Amino acid sequence: MDIAARWSEVQEFLIMGGPAIWAIAALSVLTVALILWKVWRLMLMGAWSGRHTEAAVRLWEAGDAAGARSTLGARQSLRAIVARRAIEVQLDDSYDDTQSREEIQRVAKNQLARARTGMRALDLIATIAPLLGLLGTVLGMIAAFQTLQEAGSRADPAALAGGIWEALLTTAAGMAVAIPAGIALTWFESVTDRAQGDMEDAVTRIMLRKPARSERALAAAAE
Repeated sequence: MDIAARWSEVQEFLIMGGPAIWAIAALSVLTVALILWKVWRLMLMGAWSGRHTEAAVRLWEAGDAAGARSTLGARQSLRAIVARRAIEVQLDDSYDDTQSREEIQRVAKNQLARARTGMRALDLIATIAPLLGLLGTVLGMIAAFQTLQEAGSRADPAALAGGIWEALLTTAAGMAVAIPAGIALTWFESVTDRAQGDMEDAVTRIMLRKPARSERALAAAAE
């Protein structure tokens, strides 16, 4: 089947579904674009990479502050940014324990907020797509029964069944959009939750070890 024939079928499907199906079709395009963008963004943020951060934390625990900072370098992954800041405040005499925690929390919250960008939109799509489908079905059923009423005793059951079938298309379309959106949302939430857990673990391990004065002096000299 050529492209023109397929496009004709798509247009016929959209026309049968009414206005609601057009809204659902727009949501489907938005959903695909949002999922692809979110995967790309999480990859750029290193949501699946934590090897270097773990190595840096182990070096820190072993007393090698310079090695830990060198391992993290200028890496811009979620875990690396938070771990690097935690090490920096531990080496900075101007921060007390309370200030250190607040600063690390600030950085971690900012990184998690970046990682969760777009999730509310997916949540909204997963919620409203089935409702739009149901709305289209209700409107289609109303139109079908109005036609049945106008026909009176001359009503054609086949025509009524066809009207109901067309109305139910919107419900199916709404679910077809909502299900992938919900699955993607759950997956992205699991990725960010895991990153959050890793960051909390790294920060706790860094905070538990107090650097010696010599380490602080070396860090200050290096800066």
